[in-house]
Amino acid sequence: MADITAELVSVERLLWTGKATMVTAETTEGEIGVLPGHEPMVGQLIDNGVVTIHPADGERRVAAVQGGFLSVSENKITVLADWAIWASEVDEAQAQEDLKSERELTRSRGDAALRAARRFNS
Repeated sequence: MADITAELVSVERLLWTGKATMVTAETTEGEIGVLPGHEPMVGQLIDNGVVTIHPADGERRVAAVQGGFLSVSENKITVLADWAIWASEVDEAQAQEDLKSERELTRSRGDAALRAARRFNS
């Protein structure tokens, strides 16, 4: 199966880099799936979105993201997020608590974390 270099980067850390067979991301234009050979493009990530990476040599990885961009070139997919967390790292009790926050950003991150955790577990 064909693959392409992909990376998921947030302001705080590099979450993943490697070869992938597909990357999906929720953008302001809708959910976009990118396969090797995809036309070059740039998309804006939604604020409480989910990114899924299908590594060439492993199980799919699901992350909650806050804002940023998806960039696709001829030989690389880059997801540059303002904030990101792997679904496997989500503390569901904390995410539920975040949903009750008076701070919009905290509420939104809690929502994204729970959505990613649900997608990861499905």
